[in-house]
Amino acid sequence: MPTVRVIPKTKVNVFSDELIGSTQKKKAAAYARVSTDTEEQLTSYEAQKTYYENYIRKKDDWEYARIYADEGITGTLLKNRKEFNRMVDDAVAGKIDVIITKSVSRFARNTVDTLKTVRMLKDKGVEVVFEKENIRTFDPNCELVLTIMASLAQEESHSISKNVQWGWSQRIAAGKVSMAYGQFLGYEKGEDGKPKIVESEAKIVRKIYRMFLEGKSPNYIAKHLTSEGIPTPTGRSKWSTSSVTSILKNEKYCGNALLQKTFIVDYLTHKAKKNEGEKESYFVTGSHPAIVSQEVWDMVQFEFDKRSRDGNYKPTKTCFFGKLYCADCGGMYGSKVWHSNDKYRRVVWRCNKKYENKKKCETAVVNEETIKAGFLSVFNSLISNRDEIMELVKGTIDKLLDTEAIDDKIAVAQSHVDKRVNELSEYVKLNMRTAIAQDEYRKKYSKLNEAHEKAECELKKYENEKTELINRRKRSEAFMRMLKENDTLLTEFDEGLFAVTVENVNVYKNKLVYVFKDGYTSEYEL
Repeated sequence: MPTVRVIPKTKVNVFSDELIGSTQKKKAAAYARVSTDTEEQLTSYEAQKTYYENYIRKKDDWEYARIYADEGITGTLLKNRKEFNRMVDDAVAGKIDVIITKSVSRFARNTVDTLKTVRMLKDKGVEVVFEKENIRTFDPNCELVLTIMASLAQEESHSISKNVQWGWSQRIAAGKVSMAYGQFLGYEKGEDGKPKIVESEAKIVRKIYRMFLEGKSPNYIAKHLTSEGIPTPTGRSKWSTSSVTSILKNEKYCGNALLQKTFIVDYLTHKAKKNEGEKESYFVTGSHPAIVSQEVWDMVQFEFDKRSRDGNYKPTKTCFFGKLYCADCGGMYGSKVWHSNDKYRRVVWRCNKKYENKKKCETAVVNEETIKAGFLSVFNSLISNRDEIMELVKGTIDKLLDTEAIDDKIAVAQSHVDKRVNELSEYVKLNMRTAIAQDEYRKKYSKLNEAHEKAECELKKYENEKTELINRRKRSEAFMRMLKENDTLLTEFDEGLFAVTVENVNVYKNKLVYVFKDGYTSEYEL
């Protein structure tokens, strides 16, 4: 018969509460979490801390370690729960033997994360006690029960997420606008819960818009604001180009709001995606007070489009750069300094190509005071005759609204493109199915591809024509709004108004012709 000798236990059995061969107490910690940062929930958070501290101290075989608690953090993402992760690290480091928490849903609402964390802690000899469900992870039957409970918690989280999204969708559909005020310059939450203008910040917003329309780039504006010591929307000292661009392109600054620009793809990861048509979006007009006018906002968007088309655009220090053109050769005017070293020093504008062509341009050399005086004259003339001019502009808008002819051309061009693509595809398939001499194949493929590229160019041409019609209509509508909003004559030159309303100034020998954004022209005799 074999001889059996019993060797006494001297270590902790990680699968039971029993501590054999030792009187050492277990280092116990608790984990608490509240779902939101409301005052009521924070009171609950304080209550949980007090409760667990007393609970642990009453256990004779437990030694109080500490309380870990996350405030106002969603339970579906472990990476966002700093205290939870710190607790796990401490447990792995041997600072904790047992963790007590209220329920599976408070520990984590993601089944995978719950089981992964529990198993990892169990391997390290750390037990987790779920008080509400009376589950201890060292219990042999725990795995099955915990899987079921965690799955139910995850489904509950999914249900809550869907309810929150539904409520948010209803708010959006009703046109209720909310803002991240802590990251938004120029607005604060008013007493009625709606956005309210903060005038000290609104001045900065208007300055950004004005500087952009005066020819400055977002990068230049960012550096200027930084040098002026003006804080960013989040309170930082250094401005970035993207922060300026965001302000210039955000429709909320003109009192409108595009809602549901993004949506949550996965309620567990909380990953957001730009809405590219997968969800409804809502555009609310006049949802809150505007910091800049619709006209100014539109002009900024037009200017962005114009600069993107002009790859050689460079920021300027004057609103006149890129606006003045020679009527003789079409060249751009540039600034020149005359008498730079004496008391007669002055800045003038002259055709850059005046002496480059065989025949010297006879267009005038003009100073900035003349350009300003001309603008005052033609603009005040516009205001004086605005009813008549508005009728003319309205007729132009009506014509631009009719895009039926260009739409027909686009449809025909698209059918040509589709046909060429189909021919290319079929010929490639034919080459795969049958033996074709490759020299012959390449020649015919090149010919078919050339026809396809030609069809694509034709389609692009008509699409560009339609885009230009739409832009002209928008410019005309903005011009109409400008005429409606300005009913008093100017007494001094306004750089911002010049930049917003004037497309270019054609310089002749004896006159300046101001071309406004909608195409309307007015002359000023030199």
